[in-house]
Amino acid sequence: MLDIYLKGFIVTFSLIVAIGAQNAYVLKLGLLKQYVLMAVLMCITFDFILISAGVFGLGYFIQGNQLLINSIAIFGIVFLIFYAALSFKSAFKNESLQVDGNVKTNPLKQVLSLILVFTFLNPHTYLDTILLIGGIGANIENEFKIYFLLGAVSASSVWFFSLGFGARFLIPLFKKQITWKILDISIGILMLFIAYSLIDLIVY
Repeated sequence: MLDIYLKGFIVTFSLIVAIGAQNAYVLKLGLLKQYVLMAVLMCITFDFILISAGVFGLGYFIQGNQLLINSIAIFGIVFLIFYAALSFKSAFKNESLQVDGNVKTNPLKQVLSLILVFTFLNPHTYLDTILLIGGIGANIENEFKIYFLLGAVSASSVWFFSLGFGARFLIPLFKKQITWKILDISIGILMLFIAYSLIDLIVY
């Protein structure tokens, strides 16, 4: 049982630590100390739902549904390009946020909406959680799948809590506006790179 738990933990952790759209946004919320706990819990919950779906067989349906993959990829590309443009605008028009007591708090509805979009309009989310992690878990005997799932959720919890609440240790660095500019530009480039990578998923 322990070996299956560790397998779930290691496989999941190795896939989710790559900096993507969702991780970059959680990092930014952590730096701003805005809705961090809620964002972290949402990400962990979504991972649990998606990985569970993969472990219990949904991956086979998604893998064979090219229309669904195409639709998610197209919506994801459009959104990521839009968000990249906002990041570049923030960087080059001196709108980068400062980490101090006067930081304007983003509306909760906006934060929740962005987490939902970064999670469910990114086909890589489904590839990692449902097809890759879930696919590995699906091949485990039914009575042991719960241990794999627990390992996967533990890895997600360790990562997102570390990312969201560990970001505050970087706050002294982000008191300089140039650092925010670099972060905004980096996020913009990352979004464009992810959007470009999604093109390969579209089959005409």
